[in-house]
Amino acid sequence: MAIEIPGWGNLKIENVVFDWNGTLAEDGELIPGAKEKIESLAERVKIHVLTADTHGTVGKRIQGLKVELVRVPAEESRKGKLAFLQTLKPETTVSIGNGSNDSFLLKEFALGIAVLGKEGLSTAAMNGADLVVKDIFDAMDLLLKPKRLTAALRE
Repeated sequence: MAIEIPGWGNLKIENVVFDWNGTLAEDGELIPGAKEKIESLAERVKIHVLTADTHGTVGKRIQGLKVELVRVPAEESRKGKLAFLQTLKPETTVSIGNGSNDSFLLKEFALGIAVLGKEGLSTAAMNGADLVVKDIFDAMDLLLKPKRLTAALRE
């Protein structure tokens, strides 16, 4: 997926990394309606769900979706997420999250989108992001309808 943003250049997106709790899920449950958006996005890019799986539900909730699940140890979630960062090309990856342990992913990848959902948004994540949106649907729509992204980020 290629998106031209004046002042940024041409983003060539191959991967989208989602945090689970607070981003794609609330209280460990996939947010209703998110499945369809994930499926649409998965037709264009590779989807990764990166999580410490606080509620222990992610495996069942994403079953059947075309995503790669990456679990990180809860007690060292930041370290685990950092290790995962090393496996992808930052310049072709978008990160979407809400937590403090997502802040460096939001900052280091080509595009970071912070999500303000029912579980809140850490100021660290907000400060690491390129863009803040009100929910996961707006985040995914920025990629599914890239002119929105261009309008928000053009310089």
